[in-house]
Amino acid sequence: MSNADDVLIGLDPEQRAVAEAVRGPVCVLAGAGTGKTRAITHRIAYAVRSGVVDAQSVLAVTFTTRAAGELRQRLRTLGAPGVQARTFHAAALRQLTYFWPKVIGGAAPSIIESKLPVLGEACRQLRKNPDRSELRDIASEIEWAKVMQIGPEDYEQAAAKYNRLPPGSSDRMEGPSRREEVARLYEAYERIRRERHLLDFETILELTAAVMTEHQEVAAQIRQQYRYFVVDEYQDVNPLQKLLLDTWLGGRDDVCVVGDPNQTIYSFTGASPRYLTGFGVEHPDAAVIKLVRDYRSTPQVVDLANLVIAKGKSPHRLELLAQRPDGPRPVFADYDDEPAEAAGVARAIRKLLDKGVPSREIAVLFRVNSQSSSYEEALSKAEIPYVLRGAERFFERPEVRQAVVLLRGAARSSAGEPLAAEVHSILTGVGLTPSPPGGGGKAREKWESLKALADLAEDMAANGADLPAYVAELERRASEQHAPPVEGVTLASLHAAKGLEWDAVFLVGLTDGMLPIIYAETPDQIEEERRLLYVGITRAREHLTLSWALSRAPGGRKSRRPTRFLDGLTGRSSTPPRMAPTPGTERRKVAAPVTCRVCAKTLRAAAEQKLGRCSTCPADYDEALLERLKVWRTATAKDSKIPPYVIFTDVTLQAIAERAPTTEQELLSIAGIGRVKMDRYGEAVLALCRTP
Repeated sequence: MSNADDVLIGLDPEQRAVAEAVRGPVCVLAGAGTGKTRAITHRIAYAVRSGVVDAQSVLAVTFTTRAAGELRQRLRTLGAPGVQARTFHAAALRQLTYFWPKVIGGAAPSIIESKLPVLGEACRQLRKNPDRSELRDIASEIEWAKVMQIGPEDYEQAAAKYNRLPPGSSDRMEGPSRREEVARLYEAYERIRRERHLLDFETILELTAAVMTEHQEVAAQIRQQYRYFVVDEYQDVNPLQKLLLDTWLGGRDDVCVVGDPNQTIYSFTGASPRYLTGFGVEHPDAAVIKLVRDYRSTPQVVDLANLVIAKGKSPHRLELLAQRPDGPRPVFADYDDEPAEAAGVARAIRKLLDKGVPSREIAVLFRVNSQSSSYEEALSKAEIPYVLRGAERFFERPEVRQAVVLLRGAARSSAGEPLAAEVHSILTGVGLTPSPPGGGGKAREKWESLKALADLAEDMAANGADLPAYVAELERRASEQHAPPVEGVTLASLHAAKGLEWDAVFLVGLTDGMLPIIYAETPDQIEEERRLLYVGITRAREHLTLSWALSRAPGGRKSRRPTRFLDGLTGRSSTPPRMAPTPGTERRKVAAPVTCRVCAKTLRAAAEQKLGRCSTCPADYDEALLERLKVWRTATAKDSKIPPYVIFTDVTLQAIAERAPTTEQELLSIAGIGRVKMDRYGEAVLALCRTP
């Protein structure tokens, strides 16, 4: 390129405005698919080539090494080599390592890639023995505390303030005691880390900021080197990263931040969108430029994305303007059950492949990793190659491997006990509990994986299978799940899909309780779940299918409803023909919301839906009936040699006592009582309910 103006060729008006805003402060609000990387690289190149800034004085900060590499490559192509593009951690570590001998002395600390070994030692010292999934969740909780700049001594109070449910808690009642335990582990972790001269990623940022604050000569040298800052994905910045950025700037304002308030999906890790949305308040003279021309998706996909985000409560959102030609309308599909949904998605993918869409340009996206199993199975049966992104294959997960080994051993010496009871007993020993652990994280994913194994056992038991047949089915499923390692349909969680795009995207399992996830309770958490759906929608260039299953298993009660985020948007009358169902899996009308029988409020929580009332509404039930039910359950469980909750949970017994059903139809109307349990226990339960 001959001169700086050549860099501006081909930019749209808003992208050009970004490129020409060579001095900060600048805030770029860039929607999905609007060419934000193009805009900021051209801005840096234009500033360098026009002589406004020296390339060596630029520090472009990204969130991933891949993004940093892409920035450097584009800048070299634009004639601006020498620009430093690094992650927060890489930039801080480089500075800290350089200045350590001068200001601290001695050998620099070792960097730990994972907190688990040190945290494991802390657990041993405190005589705690969490499993590996819970250990990973505790490590994540410590990371949250550290990026929020919360020390061990303040963790309990802060966790309560932010309504955090610590790892290992099964409900809110356990929160305080678990917070105390996490605080003790956090304190022990920090003590061991310091004693062994170790640095974790959060401490790298903290120490770099501290060294600059305490040693003005270090701050002066770094600020002399870096005069021009660009920060990508600014909606994902956390308080510790913001502290370091402010320290780097040292009161200067030559900074350009880029982000999308519609794609804030990591607040659970400590990220805060307020730094992006409040940039104009922090810098009243800032230039705020919006990129809203979407070059990625068709108008049909863009329209749906805009409608989903417009129904949210956030005042900070961008409305995209599609630039591509028209494409097919998004498809909305409901199915009788999850296997039917997975099979339907596999058939639709096969049609796309037959039309010439490459498998690498197709993605199936879900809310949690445990949902991948059904799609691994369905794609394998259809002989469609796939790859998993950001997750282990279902049968390669540690908890699944461990469970299969134990189940295989039990099958060799099975005494012919009821399949579901025997499997539940084994899975209970490796971490399956009657209720899921509170919050999300690895412990929740482990529970979901074990629950999937238990659900399969119940389904097979209903058809007369025994333990050897069940284990044979598991081994068959595992052996079929081998796909080429590179070429194939992508299976990924919505979080792992951020920043990626495909020609065709299938958003699956879109039911209330899964999206929004059941443990999203506060308005802010619900809104983040809405943004997660928005991120999924905007991954699609042309083909988009959104689907859900009305029940978990074939023959189950069809009580689920599609995610509330699609209320009024499915447009049944205007939606084009959808995927044809297989015989016996015809779609049904979307289930009506479950309302409280006392106050008529829509019920969201699973336990409330089962009870048929809000947890705060008064309960009216026969205490004697509830006691009879509990005595019967205890005796039945003892006779069958199974845990009582396998028969009915406490919530289900409460619901039965409150409604006192006297007919099969009334009993089946209670959530959690399907045909299998009706056939097995219905007569006894109805007899108890009819007793005066």
